[in-house]
Amino acid sequence: MPSPLFADHPAQPPEPGAVDALISQTSRLRGEVDAVRRDAAAHDDDPQQRWQRALCDLAMHQLDDLRAQFGQLRDGAPAPTLPAPEDAAPVDGPPEEEGLVFDGSFTSDAGAAYGEAPARTGSLLTRVGSAEWNLLTDEVSWSEELFQIFGRSRELGPMSLDEMPTVVFSEDQPRLQAMVTDCLIDGKPIDGEFRIVRTDAKVRTVHMTGEPVLDTDGCTASMWAVLRDVSELRRSERAVRESRDSLEHSRQIERTERRVAVELQEAVLPPWRGSLRFAHGGPAPLDVAGHYFPAASTGLIGGDWYDALALPAGDALLTVGDLTGHGVAATSSMAMLLGALRGMAVAGIRPGALMGHLNQLLETSGQPALGSAMCCRYDPVAQTLTWAQAGHPAPLLFRGGTGRPLRRPEGVLLGATRAVAYEETETRLHPGDVLVLHTDGMTRGADVLDDTGVARLLDLAPRLAEARDAQECLRSVLEEFGEEAREDDACVMVVRVGS
Repeated sequence: MPSPLFADHPAQPPEPGAVDALISQTSRLRGEVDAVRRDAAAHDDDPQQRWQRALCDLAMHQLDDLRAQFGQLRDGAPAPTLPAPEDAAPVDGPPEEEGLVFDGSFTSDAGAAYGEAPARTGSLLTRVGSAEWNLLTDEVSWSEELFQIFGRSRELGPMSLDEMPTVVFSEDQPRLQAMVTDCLIDGKPIDGEFRIVRTDAKVRTVHMTGEPVLDTDGCTASMWAVLRDVSELRRSERAVRESRDSLEHSRQIERTERRVAVELQEAVLPPWRGSLRFAHGGPAPLDVAGHYFPAASTGLIGGDWYDALALPAGDALLTVGDLTGHGVAATSSMAMLLGALRGMAVAGIRPGALMGHLNQLLETSGQPALGSAMCCRYDPVAQTLTWAQAGHPAPLLFRGGTGRPLRRPEGVLLGATRAVAYEETETRLHPGDVLVLHTDGMTRGADVLDDTGVARLLDLAPRLAEARDAQECLRSVLEEFGEEAREDDACVMVVRVGS
């Protein structure tokens, strides 16, 4: 228990070597945290990175404080300062004002040994001061640091317990009064925070810990306390909370956007697991199955689509495509484009001309984007596939246990340029043939010349030849590609020509 006269009583100092080792470990850890913070600062537009940087700021504050406290432990606490004579010089400049945003740039004076006079006010060593209020003599003693924390001139001397509430926020005064009363009357230790308004109108947050000092009769003789300026620490904690709230808000928006995009996509792209029968009973139906692959790197749905539609003239529309972007904007643009494509196909517009109209629609859209697409029209009577493409991978044709890509007609990306013509090409299909239509996110390799994904699809030819229907063919494709962590979303549609 401390002396009834002084809070900073003599004590046996710890071994200097042990404390020096702790200081070194703390400095090393702070450097590692600072490296993590700098890395997070490189991505300032990412809410999660801002939250991580705020946590690093808080950790660096705490490590700086811990390192300074170890320095005081090694060098010994300063003696308390009794009231100064009237001609004493006022304290130097005040610490930083609360409300300024901490940017992580604060460091204590690395060139000075801990325990020495700090290089400037506002350094860590000026943030902790001690005080004692002697109830028997009405004497008050403050350490030098306490004058700096309160921004109080040495000419005014230390404040009595009765004066303290005059500088404390009105809403915090009951808390201070309760702490002091509990200590003096009930002998309880002090541990709490309050905000003060300094004479320079700057606001600081002070954390006070202490306990009563009893005389030989067991009565309270004085109250001693250690007061710590925790303004920067609380500001960093506040930044962590705010950045965490911002991150959670961003995630909530992302979850909502994903839900809307998924609902929109599911409404536009119902899963194809069955036959596409032609009008008037006609030839044998096409067997169709499709699947959408989400990207592993983002939770947002993209603008990929697949579709198969029996047309009034008795033929069939087969199409796949991919718009740039993710989220509701991409999905809504995809829905608009697919709706236009279906309408023009029902109206009898040929694939080449249809691609030209889609290009004009996308180029003049209020949400500019690029897209690749393939549009096929299958005539079940002539058993011919007429198709055009806009910067899209060619369909893969599997026949007799082997596979090959069809020859691509000329066609540039949708939305890339105006008034462009799209070529058509025609391929005759046989009963039992299997077509695999896909977007490039499924087979894309390390670069544009990497065709290993297409080669892997073609290697599935023996399994597709043995499959009983389109769904079984799709299952073979999913077994080969379904577990991959792809950077972009993708879709695939398998079409099997009936016998």
